Amino acid sequence: MSLQDKYKELTDLASNLGISNLQVREQDNVLYIDGAAKSADDKEKLWSAYGKIDPDFRSADVVMNITVDEGVTTEYTVKSGDSLSKIGKEYGISWQTIYEANKDVIKNPDLIQPGWKLKIPTA
Repeated sequence: MSLQDKYKELTDLASNLGISNLQVREQDNVLYIDGAAKSADDKEKLWSAYGKIDPDFRSADVVMNITVDEGVTTEYTVKSGDSLSKIGKEYGISWQTIYEANKDVIKNPDLIQPGWKLKIPTA
């Protein structure tokens, strides 16, 4: 049985989850699975599926290099008179989306300061 057959359930799941840039190759008795998941949850689903096939991870015949796409963002510099709602309207997203993407900078969504650089997720 080839490794691709052994891990077909895992590679099918990767395809079904929409892993971008998915590459599956077998080399020197090791199956390499590379790509980018849309979320950490999708990445965890892949590891769980792998764990069901090889519960103790002892086979050492799979190398999974799955990153998580953080999504594309634009940087915005806050100007005097701005609010998260106003910025969100300009980019077609909610103020909550901006707040969630910038919790490391914004402690109170009602108080933003001119000069702050915010990540604006794409809609």
